[in-house]
Amino acid sequence: MTISILCGGSGTRLWPLSRELLPKQFAPILPNTQKDATDSLNTLFAHTLKRNQILTKTHNATFGVITNDKHFFLAKDIAQEVGISIDSYILESLAKNTAPALCFAALQATEKQEDEIILALPSDHLIKDEDQYLACIHKALDLAQKGFLVTFGITPTTPHTGYGYIKAQNGIVEQFVEKPDLATAQKYLQSGKYFWNSGMFCFRADVFLRELQAHEPKLLESCTKAYIQSKHTAPNAHTIRLEPKVCEDIQEISIDYALMEKSTKVACVEGTFVWNDVGGFEALKQEWQSDEKGNATKGAYVQLDSANNFILSDKLVATIGIDNLAVVNSGDCLLIAPLNQTQRIKELIPILKTTYPESTQIHNTAHRPWGTYSVLLESHTYKIKQIIVKPKHRLSLQKHFHRNEHWIVVSGSALVQIGDKEVFLKANESTYIPMGASHRLENPGKIPLVLIEVQMGEYLGEDDIVRLEDDYKRS
Repeated sequence: MTISILCGGSGTRLWPLSRELLPKQFAPILPNTQKDATDSLNTLFAHTLKRNQILTKTHNATFGVITNDKHFFLAKDIAQEVGISIDSYILESLAKNTAPALCFAALQATEKQEDEIILALPSDHLIKDEDQYLACIHKALDLAQKGFLVTFGITPTTPHTGYGYIKAQNGIVEQFVEKPDLATAQKYLQSGKYFWNSGMFCFRADVFLRELQAHEPKLLESCTKAYIQSKHTAPNAHTIRLEPKVCEDIQEISIDYALMEKSTKVACVEGTFVWNDVGGFEALKQEWQSDEKGNATKGAYVQLDSANNFILSDKLVATIGIDNLAVVNSGDCLLIAPLNQTQRIKELIPILKTTYPESTQIHNTAHRPWGTYSVLLESHTYKIKQIIVKPKHRLSLQKHFHRNEHWIVVSGSALVQIGDKEVFLKANESTYIPMGASHRLENPGKIPLVLIEVQMGEYLGEDDIVRLEDDYKRS
């Protein structure tokens, strides 16, 4: 069995905690459950891996991850920290929704064996009652072996308008329904015949591909072509980076539209476990412990007669008489909104992309394959960063056309290449990189390298980087 973890997402619904380069499944948005838990362990992706790890022992399952190529190193780093081995990666450069993603997963799975079972799971859901969860997985596996495309329906507890619905009788799906209005959702809840669509699936790879051939042959053809061409240029059999040019013509479509609404072989397993798709701040608040007034908080907080608020901040927050608000301060951005309207964040993102585009793409602390950098202070003519390089990692060999840089080592050791020369630096030592000079920063040591970078110049944008060589094959 292959557990295919779907790691798409644009980082919009939980902005400003999540961004395009750090979508919610990789962002440390969950409360600490262990005293010494690191940020990586407080991510939805880590929780997804951990709760399914038992299947690697009971069903000889392996993990496969489907994600954007920009998030590849995030998935690798979190999996390594959790201690779970990922058997294969499929890396997308163009997001084409769930139908192409699952088609690629099925094509890869058939290389093991044609009737390989695939358990396809979103990476950004939380599930409790794990014994009940595993019992539902076993039911789905039995149905998948019999040739069904299995979906998991969650018994609705409220007339939620943010979920799709499934109508099922005796385990057979009769209808998929898009997100309804409130009145329709109330009817669904009262009827007892509808389930929330969890976005989880289980099927045999060969059955899936045959059904796709019957209902969306052009989609299957274009995905197969892209997969085969990309596989020829893949660095190894376990990591396939889908080539952008061959993916341009692939239809962008969800698995529900492409197949589940058309096939007559769709079964539904009722999810008897506690499920949260963490689709907004109201849902995220449920995972944080609230005080006697119903406030869930992270960070310093002073309140007067405030109730039912969700406050996440890295700064002191003082409130007077507010009620039912989400107050989220991520350092560079501040969001204040009624909790019951935080689903409207998606309306805000297009405005931000026009006025403050970087705010939707990246945090003040940016994650890179080699480590992180944090912007400490900036103006039009200078920028100060803290750079942390992981042991035995290095940045690309690069140059800049519009800025000079000063590097000061705070802790650890640095091997710096400037043109044809190499300089070894220890704590409290520094160097200067003139504009236009090729240079590279490397951490040859066993502990993280912490460095302060001062940039000075007429243009300080991140796109003023010309990569000459790169260990991570970035453009």
